[in-house]
Amino acid sequence: MTTQHAILPENTVSLRVGQATVRYRTYGSGPGLVLVHGTGSGSVTWEGLVDRFADRYTVVLPDLSGSDPVRDDGAPLTVEVLTEQLAAVIAHTGLGPVDVVGHSLGAIVALSLAATRPGLVRRLVPIAGFGRGDDAYLRATWEQYLALADRPAEFARFAMLTAFGRTYLRGLGKRAVDELARDFLPTRGRIRQFEAVRRADVHGLLARIEAPTLVIGCTEDHLVPAENVRQVHAALPGSEYAELVCGHVARVERPDELAALVRGFLDRRAGRT
Repeated sequence: MTTQHAILPENTVSLRVGQATVRYRTYGSGPGLVLVHGTGSGSVTWEGLVDRFADRYTVVLPDLSGSDPVRDDGAPLTVEVLTEQLAAVIAHTGLGPVDVVGHSLGAIVALSLAATRPGLVRRLVPIAGFGRGDDAYLRATWEQYLALADRPAEFARFAMLTAFGRTYLRGLGKRAVDELARDFLPTRGRIRQFEAVRRADVHGLLARIEAPTLVIGCTEDHLVPAENVRQVHAALPGSEYAELVCGHVARVERPDELAALVRGFLDRRAGRT
């Protein structure tokens, strides 16, 4: 595989990987910490939490295929394609091995990376991700998303019900819910990412993961229920498990707790206090 890159303004790098021009942004300095986005992009998933880590780490935010900034051939996405892109980003930063934190689709890609490119991953934190692709509930949920792809308003409403916990939604007014929904419109790239999630199955790879791992589930998650996340933990001997009282999008509902949980694990495993 050949890669080409061009330096863009400030801390953004564009990188050619196969048929895609992906990008990544870096913040801070220190050991590498890669935050892998879910459906959407790095800015949608992680930008609000960068400052919780950039004081100690070089934080890397990749934008992989399906993200708005990425240009590719439009072919169907797979976990394997996204894993290849993530591996190319990490290799290009020169920071490896790195700590990898992934959310949702990003958790699945992070698990795949740790299993197939173990030399790139120092520590691993998959959040609200699943391993098995044959779960009937998960399949029905992703298929419902895809069935609403040409009805943006209904897609966004369904996203609110599955992405956020009951407790959180009950505390919001209609205006706040409408504002959240604007981040969950069915763009073509996002639909391709959802299709990749529907086809995803990394359960057979999990036994190959050697990196110290903290698996995080969410108790009110309707998109990837906590019991599916616990299956990942069970398949990784020696892994740790934690659960946040929130829905699927913990970065919005419990940002302080999520950041503290991730930092605490990374610090403890690095021998820092």
